[in-house]
Amino acid sequence: MPKTLDKRPDYKKIEAKWQRFWRTKKIYKFNPNSRKPVFSIDTPPPYISGKLHMGHGASYTMFETIARFKRMTGHNVFFPIGFDDNGLPTERYIEQKLGIKSTKMSRQKFIKIALKETKKLEKSAREMFDRFGHSYDWDLFYSTISPRAAKVAQKSFLDLYRKGRVYRSSEPGLYSISGQTGISQADLEDQEQKTFLNYINFKVGNTNLQIATTRPELIPACVAVFVNPKHPTYSKFVGKHATVPLTNDQVPILADKDVKIDFGTGALMVCTFGDKTDVEWWKKYKLPLKVIIDRDGRLNEEAGKFEGLTLGEARNKILSQLDKEGLLKKRDKIKQTVQITERYGDKPEYLILEQWQFKLTDLKAKLLKKAREVNWTPKHYYNNLRDWTENLQWDWVLSRQRHIGIPIPVWYDEQGNVFLPEESELPVDPTKDKPKKHKGKKLLGEKDVFDTWMTSSLTPEIAMGWAENERLFNKNTPMSLRPQGLDIIRTWAFYTLLKSLVHHNDVPWKNIVINGMVLDPHGRKMSKSKGNGIDPLEQVEKYNADAFRYYTTTTLYGENSPYQEKELVRGTKLMNKLWNTAKFTFMNFDNVPSKKPRNLELEDKWILAKLSRTQERYLEYFDNYQIKQARQELENFFLHDFCDFYLEMIKSRIYGEDKQTKYAAQWTTYNTLYGILQMFAPIFVHLTEELYQNLYKKEKKTSSIHLTQYETLGIKDAKSEALGDFAKNIISEIRQWKQSNKIRLGDTVDQIKIEHPQTLKIKQASDVICRTTRVNEILLKRGGKLKITN
Repeated sequence: MPKTLDKRPDYKKIEAKWQRFWRTKKIYKFNPNSRKPVFSIDTPPPYISGKLHMGHGASYTMFETIARFKRMTGHNVFFPIGFDDNGLPTERYIEQKLGIKSTKMSRQKFIKIALKETKKLEKSAREMFDRFGHSYDWDLFYSTISPRAAKVAQKSFLDLYRKGRVYRSSEPGLYSISGQTGISQADLEDQEQKTFLNYINFKVGNTNLQIATTRPELIPACVAVFVNPKHPTYSKFVGKHATVPLTNDQVPILADKDVKIDFGTGALMVCTFGDKTDVEWWKKYKLPLKVIIDRDGRLNEEAGKFEGLTLGEARNKILSQLDKEGLLKKRDKIKQTVQITERYGDKPEYLILEQWQFKLTDLKAKLLKKAREVNWTPKHYYNNLRDWTENLQWDWVLSRQRHIGIPIPVWYDEQGNVFLPEESELPVDPTKDKPKKHKGKKLLGEKDVFDTWMTSSLTPEIAMGWAENERLFNKNTPMSLRPQGLDIIRTWAFYTLLKSLVHHNDVPWKNIVINGMVLDPHGRKMSKSKGNGIDPLEQVEKYNADAFRYYTTTTLYGENSPYQEKELVRGTKLMNKLWNTAKFTFMNFDNVPSKKPRNLELEDKWILAKLSRTQERYLEYFDNYQIKQARQELENFFLHDFCDFYLEMIKSRIYGEDKQTKYAAQWTTYNTLYGILQMFAPIFVHLTEELYQNLYKKEKKTSSIHLTQYETLGIKDAKSEALGDFAKNIISEIRQWKQSNKIRLGDTVDQIKIEHPQTLKIKQASDVICRTTRVNEILLKRGGKLKITN
């Protein structure tokens, strides 16, 4: 006999109980020896910062729901979790928390501290993820600063080196003055800023040639003036030389069709370097090199009398002198889209840097072709990857001049020759280790570390053990799913696809789902500066975890959506309805109705047919990562078909004396409710476990509802389904008629007359119609339109 349920559920008590049960019993542990098909998830490793924000709570719960669904469809789910503790956010977090500076200690010591803090935060983060009812296999945990991750990143570098994909060169490269490190194109984001377009006179002999620039501080670095060959005034100067104001340098005047005649004066200066156009034309026209900016953001001796000034100070002083000498003719206020560093918030400069780079521009077409093999949800986000890839103009700068990170495994001799370790030696730190085969040589270890994306792009390899067992890795890849945000398609998705292409000539995963952003209730981006952030754990505390999980199923992949607290209220009401429905169902059982009855009534056949159709659609939606549609299909079936109609249809049978028809109703209800619980299980994870353990566990035997497999409990029956739908509509019409005539729904009516074009169908369903609406007799008359009277 199933256990009885409390009158009201204590959700906090239920959550704590089952979270403890799942943890101690390791319910979600991946089984490497299982013969079930593997479904593997390339889980995004969040930055460690001590607290999860709404984006974590919502997006991680969305794909966690998929993991639960896949377990219940018979998959052996590989669901790791890691922390991205190899980056600036983590470095700053640890420095601020402990009051230390990474640059004041050895790299090894700081990494040791970082791993210790990661261990502490792993515990607190697990508690936070557990509060949401997440089902990661914590035995698969990794951190991106760990020796395990370092080994994978360095193995990747060695493979890239062998394949001729990485090289070291001194080239103009993007450099963050604030971050004191080289950066890549992917580290930049567009920002609109207000600035001035300055009109400045250069001289060609005794004639003025006016150029327009937004960066007058770079005048000392000017190496050429460009005009459009079709410029009506300035084209005559092509081939001559111009005198640069303030420096009196003589620079060539050249023509290029890409100079815009209608912008500024139609003439511009090329400096080394102000932007990527300067770099391109410097290379194309073999211009001289005059670098005036040092890595600390100050002007050097090449800037002459402006040496030692910061860029801002130089700008003001140069503008003042130009104005004083009558060379600054005017200044127009303009809005300009500039690229700033995502991590440091500054505008990068182009400096000559010796960097390790990943040769990738020749792989763009091949990468995009490979990326088409991945199933994108939503599909149009492939276009974001395509647009980014097609517009890439630079190779990937792998070096970072940071103190903390995964070391680049390279040594150099006095002639600059490169020496590498054996793969068996990894991980290594060249600042303290020596390659075993070359211990007798005088070698200098590389001090730079990898760009964090060099490691983060290898999450499949880290999670699946590429460095430990390459054969096993190849057997289990590509992974099944990559869930991630829209904002990192150009970084995490792009670099992971690139690495997989070069290392394995394959895609890293079969599917990718792109989540949108959770906005505040007014549709604005949540941020600390705006003070409009919402703590997801506070919402869990205010309502409950399953209600928060319900909220995440009201959003669609790929769409930004405002946070709606009302959805947690709605979710809690739905949970209460499920609890009360289960309580009503089982309070009318003496024993579990396990044996299928010989005869079923029309309403039994109808609800089982509706269950079959709901299960089909639910499974199809979930398989296509349309979680919202799957939940809507289930919710409509449960609330309307099952609760509003079927349970009302069978009440007279449940309370009646006919044992045969009573048992048929009990058996149908028992199985339909179980099908409903299974479908709600990935969403209401705690509630369904509580109901399963109390009501179904003894019969079903499986230790947790989350380890059961979806049972085909519905029975297809198109004829009964159609007749049942017809009966449902007639019941709705009679209910409306009773309400409009001020007759309570529970009151019995002796007789009603129905005029309808399909009287035969009403007659076939009259028994269930009368029992449900409490009408003793229906008199039928064929007519063109439904009409009910008494």
